[in-house]
Formats: sequence, C-alpha cells, structure tokens
Amino acid sequence: MADLTYRSSGVDLALYQQAMQKLPNLMQRTRTPGVMELPGGFAGLFHLAASRNWQDPVLVSGSDGVGTKIKVALAAGKFDTIGIDLVAMCVNDCLCVGATPLFFLDYVAMGKDNPVLLEQLVRGVSDGCVHSGAALLGGETAIMPDLYADDDFDMAGFCVGAAERAELIDGTQLIRPGDVLIGVPSSGFHSNGYSLIRKVVFEHAGLQINDTVDDFAATVGDVLLKPTRIYSAEVQAALEKGGSAAIHGIAHITGGGIEENLSRVLPKECSAVIDQSAWNLPPEFLWLQRLGGVQWDEMYRVFNMGIGLILAVEPDVADVVLQAVSTEGYAAVRLGEVRQSDADTAHVTIDGKRSA
Repeated sequence: MADLTYRSSGVDLALYQQAMQKLPNLMQRTRTPGVMELPGGFAGLFHLAASRNWQDPVLVSGSDGVGTKIKVALAAGKFDTIGIDLVAMCVNDCLCVGATPLFFLDYVAMGKDNPVLLEQLVRGVSDGCVHSGAALLGGETAIMPDLYADDDFDMAGFCVGAAERAELIDGTQLIRPGDVLIGVPSSGFHSNGYSLIRKVVFEHAGLQINDTVDDFAATVGDVLLKPTRIYSAEVQAALEKGGSAAIHGIAHITGGGIEENLSRVLPKECSAVIDQSAWNLPPEFLWLQRLGGVQWDEMYRVFNMGIGLILAVEPDVADVVLQAVSTEGYAAVRLGEVRQSDADTAHVTIDGKRSA
C-alpha cells in the first residue's frame, strides 16, 4: 500500500510553491509609499502616515466577490480580467464615502494547484490595484479538492482605505433638496446579475461563448467579460475640482439597480427624481432584454443600466463635477435632482423608464 501524502489527497506542495513564486512581481508593481517590508512575514504591513499627512483618519473597508461571472470566465478560458472586476467591486464601494484606497487583499480558492491559472487571476487583481492606486498587500490561495472540482475556483477581495473624519461623505446626513445628480457611465454589466445573464444567453437563447454577437461585432465572451470600471480617478477628480464639501453623496450602482442603491444614501426626507432621457441605455442591455424577453422592471431592478456611479452635488459645482468625472468614451450626464419627499422614507423615481 502506497504511503498517504498531501499530494495523494489532492494538494501538491511543489506546484503550490511554483505558483507562489510568480506572485511577488505582481504585488511589487502595485507598491505604494505606505507598504512596509516584512520578508517571510505572516501579514502585510502598511504605514498609514507614509501615504499622506493625515490629521484625523478613519479607516474604511469593503469586501466583495464577482459572483457567477466566474462561470463565464471558465467557459471562455479567459482569466486575466476577472481580477479587475474583483478589485473594482470592493474599491468602488469604499469610494462612496470619499475614501482613498490604500491596500487590497485577495482570496483565491481552487480545486487543484494550477500555477498558470493563479498567475492570470492575480495579474488581473494586480492590474486593478494599479488602476485604483491601492497596493496589493497580500492574499491567500487555498487548494480544496473536496470542495471544488478540479477546474473550479472562486475569488473574494478586501479593500482598506482611509478618509479624514471631517471629509467623510455620508449622503444620509449631507444630501439635501436641490442637489444635482450626476451619473458616471458603467462599462457594461460590471459584475452583477450574471446568474440571469447566463440563463438568458446560454440556456434560453442557446448561444455559445465564442458565438459572434452581430450588435457588437464581438463574441459573447467579449461582451460578458468586459471588466468593471474602477472609479478612483473620477471620484478624486470630483473631490478636487468640486470641493469635498460640495460632494454630498455617492452611490455605487450594483445589484439592485439605480433605485435601490441610490436610496441607500438618501436621507429619509428626500427623494431623487431621475430622467431616463438623460442617457441612452447601452446596447448590451438592450440586447440582453431582447434576447430573453426580460421584463423592463426586472432589468432596472437587477442591472446598472449603464450608470455605474451617481454623485449628489451642490448645484453651483454641478458643471465642474460633470466635466471632472467625464473621460474619453465615458461622458457623465446630469441625471436629475434631489427633492423634498412627501413620504417618510427615501425613494427614487426614474421618469420615462422603459416599460415595453
């Protein structure tokens, strides 16, 4: 009878070490002034004062995953962008309180050791960290053959940022009637609603991952794996150009859509009125709705519908902020305004919302 080993149970420590050797360079390219050396350490160190001359800092944290978008990556055999999604989903949440992203940690769970796959996944995380300005400070790779099939994996991420206490953006305390709502475009589906997307595209419509979508002259995989936008530069520009005191609220539009997520930052005595004619629904949402005959109410409830971030700002800086958060290919729009609410709870209305 052969000796029982860790390898015979499904975990190859030699392959694991091979995979780990590829990661330090991906971390090094994200290095920021606050990162401290700790060779062989069991944790990552970050010197807060080295990143900025903070006066009264508050740490801000966020954690998220990318959901079943991973299944699309597996079908396409493309893994270098899913890590960008992971960083984006965590960082964008922290930006909503005006935080500066400081560092990021990732967790990757796999069914078996796969150094090539792991490097591609972490490369995406590294790319996202570079884009967001956060240091990839550490992470964990877990090989769990009894919980995951050989080719399966999952990812989670954790962002830590900081903000001056006096400059924290808490919409429920700051937003007031008359504030202008500015919408910053999304890059597509981002990382929400993929259980519905996969059901429509693959089960209902019977499309394959490499089929060409005529609407976009791109494959299904290309359309569905477009990375989530990271809004660090846009939020920083808004704070600098508009003034931090004039930015009263920021909402990251994820699962639940515009109405649910914007409501989260509104005071109970306020309502938000949005004009659908302010922006054109991106073609991928029109394609998905048509492909599956999805009810429009469901589309608005599940997806961002082309708006990834909403800022509530003072009217006199609205034009400045609008320009500050606009980039080539992603022009921001005036969505509407905040009004006094007659109800006892905050609510959002989208005038002209598609219904048929």
